[in-house]
Parts: sequence; C-alpha cells; structure tokens
Amino acid sequence: MSAPPEHRTGTSSTPSPGPAGAAGRPPVDKRTFAVAAGVVVLFLIVGAVWPTQLKSGADAVLQVVVGDFGWAFVLGATGFVVLALVLAFSRFGRIRLGRDEDRPEHSRASWIAMMFSAGMGIGLMFYGVTEPVTHLMTVPQNDQTPGSQAAATEAMNYSLFHWGLHPWAIYAVVGLALAYSSYRKERAGGFSAAFAPLLRGRRGKSAARVIDVFAIFATLFGSAVSLGLGAAQMNGGLTEVFGIANSTTVKVLIIAVLTVCFIVSAISGIERGIKWLSNTNMVLALALLFFLFVVGPTVFMLNLIPASAGNYLAALPTMATRTGAFGGTDWLSAWTLFYWAWWVSWTPFVGAFLAKISKGRTIREFIVGVMLVPTAVSLVWFSVLGGAAIDLQRKFVDGAGGADIAGIANQESQMFTFLQQFPWAGFTSVLVVVLVAIFFVSGADASSIVMGSLSSYGVDEPQKWLVALWGGLMGLVAIVLFFAGGLEALQDITIIAAAPFLVVMALMAVALVKDLARDPKITSPQRRRGDRRDPKVTAADSDWDSPVPTHVEATPPAPGAEPSR
Repeated sequence: MSAPPEHRTGTSSTPSPGPAGAAGRPPVDKRTFAVAAGVVVLFLIVGAVWPTQLKSGADAVLQVVVGDFGWAFVLGATGFVVLALVLAFSRFGRIRLGRDEDRPEHSRASWIAMMFSAGMGIGLMFYGVTEPVTHLMTVPQNDQTPGSQAAATEAMNYSLFHWGLHPWAIYAVVGLALAYSSYRKERAGGFSAAFAPLLRGRRGKSAARVIDVFAIFATLFGSAVSLGLGAAQMNGGLTEVFGIANSTTVKVLIIAVLTVCFIVSAISGIERGIKWLSNTNMVLALALLFFLFVVGPTVFMLNLIPASAGNYLAALPTMATRTGAFGGTDWLSAWTLFYWAWWVSWTPFVGAFLAKISKGRTIREFIVGVMLVPTAVSLVWFSVLGGAAIDLQRKFVDGAGGADIAGIANQESQMFTFLQQFPWAGFTSVLVVVLVAIFFVSGADASSIVMGSLSSYGVDEPQKWLVALWGGLMGLVAIVLFFAGGLEALQDITIIAAAPFLVVMALMAVALVKDLARDPKITSPQRRRGDRRDPKVTAADSDWDSPVPTHVEATPPAPGAEPSR
C-alpha cells in the first residue's frame, strides 16, 4: 500500500489532537520511543553484521509461525470480515461516529474518492500483473492444469481474495475503533486510546505503551516491504527502458535516494506539493488503466469483470478457510499469510486515515463504503491488468502468440514485459516507474509520521527530528533485509512482525465491541428517542485514564486543517 492524497493530516495514529510541550513542541513518549527504536537498532546491527544468521533465524521463526499459527491469520482475517458485517447490519449500525448531531464533513463523492486513493499504491502496481499470471501457471490448489481456463478462474479468484473484502474488513474494524474512540468517546492518547475499555490504572498505561510499540514495529516492517517492492519494480523498469543492471546494489541505491526524498518531504512541510503529486498519481494510474483497457482485449475484460465478481463470491468461503492442514503451507506463507500480515501491518496508518475522513458517518455507512468501494477498485484493476496478462499468457501456452510473462524470473520485470506487448511501451514503462516513485515517497512520508505520532502520545504533528529518524530507520531496515535475502526476506520478516500485532488487533476488536455495547444510543431508551442534553456531556469518556502527560494541554487543530489516507 502507499499514501493517499492529503497524507499529512491523515497520518496520525489517532485523529484527535495531541498535547504540546511548554515550548510549543509536541512531547515525546520517551519510554515508547526508547524501546521501539532500541529494538530496531539492534535488529539493524544483527542484520548488518550477521545477515546470513538473520536470514536463517528468520526462516526458523517463520516455520513456527506458519506451521503452528497460520490458522490464526486465516481465522483472524475472516473473523474481521464477519465482525464488520455484523456491526454494519445490526443495531450498532445506526451509531454515529461522533456526537449524535454531527454530520459528515465530506460529501459522499469526496469520501469515496479518498477511499479510492487509499486503494491505489505500490502493491497494486507490483502485483496487478504478477499475481494473476503466477497463479495461472502455479495453481494455488494444485488441482487444475496450469494455463487452463479453470486455472485462470482460480487465478482471478485468489487475486481478488487477497485484495478484496478481507483486507478492507481489517482496515474497517481498526478505522472504526479509532473513529469511535476519537469522535464518539473524545479520547486523547493515540492509537492505544481505542483499548480504553480494557486498560485501567498504572498497568493500563504500561499496556498502552506496549500496544504503541507493537504498532510501531508493524508499521515499520510493513512499510519496509512497500519500499522493497517499489525499489524492485523501479529497478525492473530502469532495466527495461535504460538497460541499467538489475541488482541488489541498484535497488539499495534507489531506496537510499528515495529515503532522502521522503525524509525531506516529511520534515519540510511541503504538504501542498505532495498532495498535488499524490492526486496526480491517481490520475496517471487511472489513465494507465484506461489505456490498457482500450488497447488490450477490451471485450474479454468486460466479460471478465462480472464473471470474476461472481466466481470470487462463490469461492470465498473455501478460500477464506483454507489452511495448511493438508499441505500447501509454502504457497500459503508466500501469498495468503504474507498478504494478511502485510495488511495487518498497515492498519495503524490506513485505519487512522479512514477514521479521519469519516467523522459524522454512521457505522453502517462507514463499513459498507470502506469494504465495497476499494473492493470494486481491485476488481476493475485486476480484471484489466490481470485479465490482459492472463490472455497473453494463455495464448503463449496454446502456441498462438502472446507472451511468457510468468516465465520471467524477476517478478519486478513482469509488468514491463507485459507493457512491451502493447503500443507506446517505452512511454508506459516510464510512467509506471514515475508512479511507483511517487507512491514510494508519499507512502514512506506518511508512515514515518505515523511512527513519530505513535511515539508521541498520538499527536498529529510529531517533532521533525523524530519523523526523520523513523524514516531513516525504515529505509535502513529495507536495505538490510535486501542484503539478507531480498524480497523473500522482507516478506518473511513482515509475517513474523505482524504475528504479535494480530493479537493486538483482536484485543482492539474486543474493546470496540465493549464500547459499542455500552453506547447510550444502544442502552438508553431516552437517547434512542432523542437526547436533548449537552452532547459533550453524553459523548465524553471520563473513565479513560489517558497516558498523555497531565502537565501539558491539548493543542487545537491547525487553522484550515482538513481531515483526510
């Protein structure tokens, strides 16, 4: 994933304003920062000095995680889908994310457009072609002939499974918890404030810090995967267009250069420029989509969209409950478990963005919009790019021309081999490199601010040195993992880092349900009929013992700030 437009105002770990120090600077949660940064620095030292041992150790831990706890990722992701749908279509669906008299700050069209932006990123650019053709030739269930029509159906099913309802249900539940905590309960304290029903007293404050530390780890390693994918695909494009070597050294140089760019962006306050670039990126991505729709097998794509939607929904129960009980754990860890871990790692950022833009909406409207709109975007994206790639690959298998896209050893080059089959290949290849570079910079910029916020009691604008430090550490982690094992190492570490955070998210779901069960709109007949009391009195949560220092006061939002990932 990567950053949406208006990333700056949408990247704090909680949408509520945070505290400011006596000198006007946001405070730093020194304990949270020290623990999180210390562990990351230790990881970097181990990876730099003993990369082979890091890789072998990660492989051993991964085997335990996948072999013994893979079921937890499968059940967890599916559980979030079920929970989201239950909340949307039960009596909880009418609760408003804010006070009862609040109404949405954005029109429905603007809200949908911003969610659309959240669905576009490095991931879709990298996997839009690669995933469908890979599944076509390496069938997930191993019960279909590679390259056959049945294999093509299964390839589309799993591509949509990994990018459809499940990831967005994960984001929806976290975004809902953050929005409810900030706007309905009016809590301060950052990401961990959503756990208020479970945290009390001194131990509660310590537990809140632990939660924020895990959120930092998840964000950092999940973002490192995006940096790695972006660098790999940019290297593939530079190889195709300019003949530059495809090597680890070049990828590391790309990460280093773009890391400097996003750090400068994050600390310089050039919000308008990055917002403009992000909006431009959306337009360019849509232009690429439309171009391929026109010059590709248009009729096949039009047939594929409704067929893929129906097949996906029909196969969803089977795919959603597939584990490694009867083998296939290698495939699961390389695809489904990696995706679930990646989505889990992005929840502090995406959840906060969704919460930020959804104040005033009902829970039902929020969940339906968050789950359906991005899923529809993924359906169209994979039907156009993936559909055209499958068409080319099947023609090659049948000896009727086409191209052997799946036969390209480097996945980062498969998009560009695909583009070579259509007009203006040089131009579209450069366009993809530019798209990935902007997604790279804006997404990493946003992630570094999220980590700064998580280590600063959830403030919207953490101190610049802190943001720069987290951005630099994130780039270094991606570089170290590239030397330790490339994209495979990035994926393995993401699954390992996301495993404990999955427990955190499960606790967040419990806290959310406890909050909703005690909501006055549910428990009070008078409130259901229409409460005329002071909304602030009925909405504020006076029981939450916030970890925010008591000697500082909340800073009001910046003038003209517009909530918006």
